[in-house]
Amino acid sequence: MSEYAHPELLAEPDWLQANLDNPNVRVIDCATLEAYRRAHIPGAVQLPVHYYIKEEDPEGSEHGTLVMPPKQFEELMARLGVSDDTLVVTYDDNNALVASRLWWVLKYYGHTNAKVLNGGWHRWMTEGRPVTFHATRAPKGSFTASPNPDINATVEFLKEHHASPDCQVLDARTDGEWDGTNDRGNKRVGRVPGAHHLEWLRFVHTDDSRKFLPAAEIQALLDGAGIERGKPTITYCQGGIRAAHAAFTMELLGYDNVRVYDGSMREWANREDTPLTTTA
Repeated sequence: MSEYAHPELLAEPDWLQANLDNPNVRVIDCATLEAYRRAHIPGAVQLPVHYYIKEEDPEGSEHGTLVMPPKQFEELMARLGVSDDTLVVTYDDNNALVASRLWWVLKYYGHTNAKVLNGGWHRWMTEGRPVTFHATRAPKGSFTASPNPDINATVEFLKEHHASPDCQVLDARTDGEWDGTNDRGNKRVGRVPGAHHLEWLRFVHTDDSRKFLPAAEIQALLDGAGIERGKPTITYCQGGIRAAHAAFTMELLGYDNVRVYDGSMREWANREDTPLTTTA
């Protein structure tokens, strides 16, 4: 893993298997409850919220637009057995998508002692590692949420900076969302003017390992998309999930000053005061 600038952000299966009984390590399964009940890594607790890890919508819809408030996140982490000194390892069964989102939320709330399992559930199973269907009930933790606004882009921040030559914007959505042929239920379609496009799935192997690509291959993808190293970056998608995956991948390679636009198109494309384009 020495090819990555920050290999410590990834947990490799050998290391995790050796640390499953470490009381200071908390493994969090970010897949659905149904998947968790079917089988999971021994000792893993299940993330008991919608995978967006967002606040509840006042109208009672499936999830809100922005990340859940500090107090709510503190209570969630405490229920999962996470304290301020706990090393958290996240994983899922979807190319580290939700695992990366939880990693970003942990970082946003000041908990940088976290890793994403490289390859997640697919690699763990492919390598024949131990699994269980017995649920884990962790002892209650004590978690302190300290928001770090420097890694979160608000709608006003993106409106102010997206056209600046000193900032770059990365759209991590699909081609259809990018070109406006897939509206995802939004009132308007298109992309942020001046944004660069690179779908998040391209950062991960398509074979059964589902590992992150080698650093050189990820670097080539970022270079090809026009993303410059050293320039502040804002990532976005539909709801801040794929954007968090892109931010994680960029940090893995040593990019700093990367913000996730948490509201993403669920917020941006449903307002009237935010610019959108579908032209090249």
